[in-house]
Amino acid sequence: MHLAFRPLTAVRSLGLGLLFLALLSLASAQPAPAPDLAKNPAPTRAPLNPALPTLFVAGDSTAARGKGESQQGWAVPLSNYFDLTKINVANRARGGRSSRTYVTEGLWDQILADLKAGDYVIIQFGHNDGSPVNEDESVPPAARRARGSIPGLGEETREIDNIITKKHEVIHTFGWYLRKMIAETKAKGATPIVLSLTIRNEWKDGKIERTSRYSKWSAETAAASGVTFFDLSAAVADKLDALGAEKTAALYPQDHTHFNAAGADLHAATAVAGLKAIPALGVAKFLK
Repeated sequence: MHLAFRPLTAVRSLGLGLLFLALLSLASAQPAPAPDLAKNPAPTRAPLNPALPTLFVAGDSTAARGKGESQQGWAVPLSNYFDLTKINVANRARGGRSSRTYVTEGLWDQILADLKAGDYVIIQFGHNDGSPVNEDESVPPAARRARGSIPGLGEETREIDNIITKKHEVIHTFGWYLRKMIAETKAKGATPIVLSLTIRNEWKDGKIERTSRYSKWSAETAAASGVTFFDLSAAVADKLDALGAEKTAALYPQDHTHFNAAGADLHAATAVAGLKAIPALGVAKFLK
């Protein structure tokens, strides 16, 4: 009885082993998984009208759908300014993402899959690119943020074994990731639009913060690539300076980076006005 049972066990073990190897091979061919899907689910990708051009937004939590009135990204109310019988507005921003992880997790590829000639892509990153490139093992797993890009615009790289995804990864500079998105948007016959960062509620000498090395690098990358750049940071900062620190604080109830629905609408209205003022973009004809 035992002699008859052992070969069957061996066959089953071999089958399971082959299945495991097949699954492992398949997994290694896929983009690195998002590390926080349980607590930060991916937004629903609404169907697009293929007969219309689409305005996509690639960004982080400052543009993405948030918790509601208390925390909201600026690209959520963006569609309110457009005539949706003339253009689709697809907010593909994702909380917690840097230029690097937006690419490595396959979020950028999702935009490319839907992108066609005549579309627009707003590209806005930087808030999370200053995070660690790879977290130290001493940091508790829940607090690990292996999402940073290499500072700057060069071509240097760094190889790591990602502590979160458990995958080997080649890290590039912030500028490299932006150039990739810009070039691949152009290759599709679509129009890339680079934005500087949203404003943080940080004040000094009675003025709100308006400088960021990532906004500066975004501007320089757009100029070098010959594409549209809109300085959202400066335009919103002008409005918040006029509003004052006390009233501005009411727009940031959670922290200094994330604003509420009113703050989101202020950023969205400013972005729309800025893009409308650039005739070559042709965005004005899609507005209400």
